Amino acid sequence: MLALPPFRGVIRRIIVIALVAFFAEVLIGRLAQDSVVRLISHVYLFPVEALHGKVWEFLTYPFAYEGVLSSLFAMISLWLFGSRLEDEFGGRWMMEYLIATTLGGGLFAALIAMTGVTGLDPRFGVGSLWPAVMAIMLAYGWFHGEDDINNIIFIVKAKYLVGIYLLVFLALVLVGNDRVGALTAVCAAGSGYLYLKFAPRRGLSYAVSESLYGLRNSYYRAKRQRAAKKFTVYMKKQGKDVNVNPEPRDPNDKRWMN
Repeated sequence: MLALPPFRGVIRRIIVIALVAFFAEVLIGRLAQDSVVRLISHVYLFPVEALHGKVWEFLTYPFAYEGVLSSLFAMISLWLFGSRLEDEFGGRWMMEYLIATTLGGGLFAALIAMTGVTGLDPRFGVGSLWPAVMAIMLAYGWFHGEDDINNIIFIVKAKYLVGIYLLVFLALVLVGNDRVGALTAVCAAGSGYLYLKFAPRRGLSYAVSESLYGLRNSYYRAKRQRAAKKFTVYMKKQGKDVNVNPEPRDPNDKRWMN
């Protein structure tokens, strides 16, 4: 059963930033209506603007104001599903996954909205944490699809709950008022699927760092081998036949050192 997880790590930072942004937008809106309009124009994701210079909107739109109840349920869902994944895979994986799905979801949605299919208008802005929540829920269903989720009314398996949410957002893409926002949530889930399908299990950053360490070790190994060859040639000139192996033959032999 899904119980209340600890409130910490990357998920806590994301929720705290979302709360600060929420109250800041509300306060600015109360004090200066013109200022909050200008703020929204730079924080929301407007496909027609993001694809023509305002690229930061692909990362800022999850922290835009979208209403009290919607924001509250999105933060709670992010906490419930994201904290367990962060405990399993670490904060670096969680941050990388959220950035990848936020960027991917916003970019794919903007490109689709520019086509105008099903009446989509690229001039409409997207400001919602739900795309990130959908990506997290997809990951939870990917790894814990058989878990029972108790939502007070009924009990449903995680994979079916994810499917229900996706169907709801797909329906909103066709008949909802915020079609671009619903499309962004679906695209974020799709980006999460591509990430989980093709990225290394411990994340791209981990794989890149391991590759860099491997290249560094190969470089030092080659240097040791060249030094050993030079030493062998030098000793032969001195009339001594030596065979220097710069690499340990037995990793458990403590006599060998790097």
